[in-house]
Order: sequence, then C-alpha cells, then structure tokens
Amino acid sequence: MKDPYHKILNLFPEYSDAEDTDKALIERLFEPVEVKKGTVLVAENTIPKYLYFTNSGFVRVYYYHDGEAITCHLNCPNGFITSFGSFMTETRSAEIVECITACSLLRINKKDLDHLYELSPKWAEAGRKIYDQSIIYNEQRTRDILTLSADQRYLKLLKESPELIQQVPLQIIASFIGIKPESLSRIRRQLIS
Repeated sequence: MKDPYHKILNLFPEYSDAEDTDKALIERLFEPVEVKKGTVLVAENTIPKYLYFTNSGFVRVYYYHDGEAITCHLNCPNGFITSFGSFMTETRSAEIVECITACSLLRINKKDLDHLYELSPKWAEAGRKIYDQSIIYNEQRTRDILTLSADQRYLKLLKESPELIQQVPLQIIASFIGIKPESLSRIRRQLIS
C-alpha cells in the first residue's frame, strides 16, 4: 500500500481538512504492519498491546465456550479492532483476535492513543465517535440475535456486508450469526433454489 495512512485520515469526512500537525501525529503514532492469515493479534488471557485499524483484510474476535469457538465480531477494512474492553482497561482478554486473511494494519498502543487524544482535540472527538458507534453496533447485534430468525440474520449480513460473505469462511459466518454451519448451508441452499 502506497500510503498506509490515507484511509484512517479520510475516515471522517468532517476531518478531511485536518491540520498538518494532526496528520503528523497519526503518521508518528500509528505503526503500519503487514500480517499473514492466521496471525493472532490478541491471545486469550493476555493484555492487548495494540488497537488496530484495518486497511485491508478481515479480522475476527472470538472466544471459546464448551470447547466451541464463538465469533462475536468480524472486522472489515476501515474499521478498528482489538479486545476493546481489555485494551481500554489494560486487563487480560477472554477473547482472541485473529486475522482471517492476510491484513494490512495500522497499530497504536494505549499510551500513544492516550497521548494522541491529549494532543489533538479532533482525534479525541473521533475516538469518542468510534466508541459511540461500537456501543450502538453491539446493542443492535444483541437485539438481532434475540429477535431475528437465523434466515433474517444471514440476509441482513448479506445485505449490509456482502464482502464478509465472500471473504470469510462459512463456519465463521455461521458462528457469528449464532447458528451451526449445517443450518447456514440449509439457508444458503434455500436462497439459491
């Protein structure tokens, strides 16, 4: 990627006129990293070191329950990802954050993120917006799991994030929408016929 900071700097259109000092802070504090498929960004029972911004690739957050991997979040390009609660509180994570595909990422540690917020009111406001969006997303996801049928959850994901359906293995998609892989296969067969 020619300019690894282009997407993060254009994430909020209202900040497109960000001052050079704000841009320089992002370029100084976020480190570009390229990782392979299967790379674990946060291991279970560890304190997350970084918050990641996904330039390209797909990342999942999951945990184990009764020996089964339960996917609680899927991240597409132009999104932030980590074990958020553990990152913010600097506590051990019950979740695993893993790259589903090869990924181009930007990463920042907690100390530098706090420093960024202190130095740049624009990025402090952006951080608040990202946090607010995360809360709204999680509330909606919980509501969907409780109120939508498996078919409806799949169709909603297909409509809102078709790139996930194309890039993420079906067993992970099934886990994310809260069903068994064989149920997802049945739903997909019904949609084709």
